[in-house]
Amino acid sequence: MAGTVSRESYFETGLAVLSDLGYGGLKLAGVCHRLGVTTGSFYHYFPSWSAYTRALLEYWDEARAASIATICAQSDPRRRIDAFIQTALELPHSAEAAIRVWSSIDPEVESVQVAVDQRRFDVLLEAACAILDDKHQARVFASSAMYILIGYEQSRLPLASKDLAWIGAQLLEALDSGRFSSVPDIS
Repeated sequence: MAGTVSRESYFETGLAVLSDLGYGGLKLAGVCHRLGVTTGSFYHYFPSWSAYTRALLEYWDEARAASIATICAQSDPRRRIDAFIQTALELPHSAEAAIRVWSSIDPEVESVQVAVDQRRFDVLLEAACAILDDKHQARVFASSAMYILIGYEQSRLPLASKDLAWIGAQLLEALDSGRFSSVPDIS
């Protein structure tokens, strides 16, 4: 099997380990064991564990940037929001949660997490501004969507994607019905 393991396989396996075991479970032996390779095979691709974890984080960041680019390709702002919610529903939430834990103890990871969250927020804000014509109301909508996503990932309750889909539908219904247009400016 060692001949068929690619650099990307190490990244996908690292994300799977994060998803299954959390940040504390991300270890060289575990990644290699899942891939059925030796640590020598690992060192063929990565000079050190820290080089791997940095590359894993870059891989995750690039994947999130690519999904944002796909969302932004939608010309209609409402469709961008739909695409954002669909993408959010399909995220590997356990891995995302583990990266959030990792970001709480590693400033490098935190800076990447903050940038990913900001890109997500910016897409929502821009689309909501086009729909609502009021930056404050759009900011409340974008913040609400991000709070729901982050809270879902950080919840200690069992994750239920159907529940997240329902909450997303409620958020869209509030947007479509004009309820965000009545958000008071309390700042």
